[in-house]
Amino acid sequence: MLSEHVLEIFKEITRIPRESGFEGPVTDWLCKWAADRSLGCKRDATGNVLIIREAAPGKEDVPGLVLQAHQDMVCEKKSDFKFDFRKDPIPYVIKDGWMIAENTTLGADDGIGIAACLALLEDDAPTGRIECLFTISEETGMDGAEALEAGFFEGKTLINLDSEDEGQLFIGCAGGLNTKIRFRVRRGAPDAGAKLLRCSISGGQGGHSGDDINKGRANTVQLMARFLYSRLGDGLRLVSIDGGGKPNAIARECSAVVSVTGANAFKDAFKAFASDVKEEFHATDPGLEFECKAASSELDPLTRSAGARIITSLFASPHGVEAMSQDIPGLVQTSTNLASVHTGKGIVEIVTSQRSAATSERRAMAAKVRANFEQAGAEVRHMYEYPGWNPDVNSHILKRTVEAYRKLFAAEPEVKAIHAGLECGLFLQKFPGLDMISFGPTLRGVHAPGEKLELASMDKFVALLDEVVRNFE
Repeated sequence: MLSEHVLEIFKEITRIPRESGFEGPVTDWLCKWAADRSLGCKRDATGNVLIIREAAPGKEDVPGLVLQAHQDMVCEKKSDFKFDFRKDPIPYVIKDGWMIAENTTLGADDGIGIAACLALLEDDAPTGRIECLFTISEETGMDGAEALEAGFFEGKTLINLDSEDEGQLFIGCAGGLNTKIRFRVRRGAPDAGAKLLRCSISGGQGGHSGDDINKGRANTVQLMARFLYSRLGDGLRLVSIDGGGKPNAIARECSAVVSVTGANAFKDAFKAFASDVKEEFHATDPGLEFECKAASSELDPLTRSAGARIITSLFASPHGVEAMSQDIPGLVQTSTNLASVHTGKGIVEIVTSQRSAATSERRAMAAKVRANFEQAGAEVRHMYEYPGWNPDVNSHILKRTVEAYRKLFAAEPEVKAIHAGLECGLFLQKFPGLDMISFGPTLRGVHAPGEKLELASMDKFVALLDEVVRNFE
């Protein structure tokens, strides 16, 4: 199996819409791909797809392998870039050894996993039975893995192809859940002499709320709430606040429309705040931009008390690392992400996500978020909880993969757990005793515009997968 072939398949995948919850086009494409090659294929009611290549002659006694990737991708773009993820192909460039989507997400998470599976199925190397599992809606709640029926696949060993650092083999991950908050709000007539201003913060680096939560990057929703809280005593009334996107992405942009009676003083304060924040985040987010200008809105301002409750609770909401692992140096144990806020006529909705390898800590973190917003009068609910995956250092597939890595590269791979969520925990619930590992090529900037794939790491990733599968026993 050649990495060039994997890359060509991935390029084809970038032309197929696969937004979470709208995977129909890629699901249909996978089924047709299998039919065109006379491979076994089944699709469940949820949209999960399993493509099967039977064992080669003489390989019938080799234990079967399950290779797994998810069909969907996080769809994020720069706010000023016109693009429709449900019909437009992903624009990318090859530059300086990387495949890069400069204005959108690339979808290498986890399109490159899909491509590697398909390339392996097309390869003529004699192997045991291979089942390639493609789940849906991993990015928004692991819906496909959650709905997977027992017995959907037969293999007892699974290789998850949804990791993002070549040279690292993952044998554990955090579990997670989302916490959704809704404020029902009242509006009133503007104050006499008040003017509307729109404050915007943009250019944050953002990133994956699991992999990047410990990197100290700016959260623009948190920053906007911080500034607005500092002005509550100056007659400010909130009209709207909107920022962030997906629950598993760190907010890169946020804007707020406010009604103020001292517009010039407010602008001066925002300018001073911008200067301070740029200095704070000069290393992690050098592209931060701030703007405050006259605005218009079809909405009246919120009542003073409603706006204050929203601003205060957003400012008080925890965000970032809560605890580090006591067992694995450098691994985040528990975190929370203040992901997004959006304003409607009578509601303001906020989404947060919590992660932890420990169920009790994850739920305690979610309860802390709940307490903060409930005391401000919001409705709060938890949803899309998925379990973590506890490491097994005696795993057979781990042993075989480490041996293969040493043989190929004369180097020792890192064996780790990851703070991001993988579907492996759910698989283990449905298939007790399943032996699993996760690895992949090097990706950077996932879940944010500018996501990129390192091509040199692709060569090593493909070589490792090929070696493990060909010689598995």
